[in-house]
Amino acid sequence: MTIHYHKGDLPDGLDLGSLIAIDTETQGLSLVRDQLCVVQISSGDGDAHIVQMDRSHYNCPNLKALLADPGVEKILHFARFDVAMIRKYLGVTLAPVFCTKIASKLIRTYTDRHGLKDVTRELVGADMNKQQQSSDWGAETLSPAQLEYAASDVQHLHKLRERLSAMLEREGRMALAKSCFDFLPTRAELDLMGWPETDIFAHS
Repeated sequence: MTIHYHKGDLPDGLDLGSLIAIDTETQGLSLVRDQLCVVQISSGDGDAHIVQMDRSHYNCPNLKALLADPGVEKILHFARFDVAMIRKYLGVTLAPVFCTKIASKLIRTYTDRHGLKDVTRELVGADMNKQQQSSDWGAETLSPAQLEYAASDVQHLHKLRERLSAMLEREGRMALAKSCFDFLPTRAELDLMGWPETDIFAHS
């Protein structure tokens, strides 16, 4: 995979098509405490665009326009977190979305292993190196190892979407999956407003 490293924003005039894979890197997993540091994108053509945020202002009009475009479908793994982070720091609602983790949980009911590494190993036959997952994404300049890790997180999402979609269609669960995907912006808003664990649909 060819890696393009951008500081602050995507370049002008970049056309990534109507189906893109997205992931984010943050300082941690708290929506309250931790900042958005990196957004990585791939159109499935073997290139990865790694955008390191300027956390002093998050002024990235090209990236925001792409993420906000309703004509571009976004593929993510555990989209709930990324949708919330992007909403909080970029002011953008990601839609439409295909979440490979939700799809995996709806269709791979024969396992409880739904992490990106496990799903990719089974459905794509690729082993992912997660060594840089806990590194310092707030560093002034990202290391080659961090760039490779960030790129790998979006490298297989197009194939995963294809495999999982076929399984969902086969079992008649695609409509249910789409309804879950459509709810993600609301679920993210609940997370941001302080209901991350509370099941508001529960009786008590």
